[in-house]
Amino acid sequence: MKKTAVIVVVIMLAGLASIAASRQNAEENAVRQTVQHYLYGLKHNDVGSLKIAFYPEAKLLWIKKDNQLGQLTQEQWHKGFEANAGKEEAGDLRIAAVDITGNAASVKVVEVYDDSIYTDYLSLLKLGGEWKIVNKIYTVSARKK
Repeated sequence: MKKTAVIVVVIMLAGLASIAASRQNAEENAVRQTVQHYLYGLKHNDVGSLKIAFYPEAKLLWIKKDNQLGQLTQEQWHKGFEANAGKEEAGDLRIAAVDITGNAASVKVVEVYDDSIYTDYLSLLKLGGEWKIVNKIYTVSARKK
């Protein structure tokens, strides 16, 4: 009898662990989908995809060459895509890491271009049931050939 009860408890715990893992996988997939919109927007100069990925008030932050903080609003950033709208950029863009806790996530993205490598750190929050990028910080370095 005790042996049967222990087996039932183990099976129940395994089932709960499986459900929790499934939910975590679903959240990671949803986060990755949001970031894929971002990557598509970069790769194809597609502001519409960027708007799907980003919260409207998100900011982009980086350290400028003069060691000062650089900052762009979404509107300012989008203007930089107008001249090349729809043009596909050469480069390899990929998600390097995803970390999720509750309704907050952090994603590292690496973008390798001919002459440079960008490393982005994206902060995402789940708002109204959807994951949105609420902030982006990045750094760029010359690519050694």
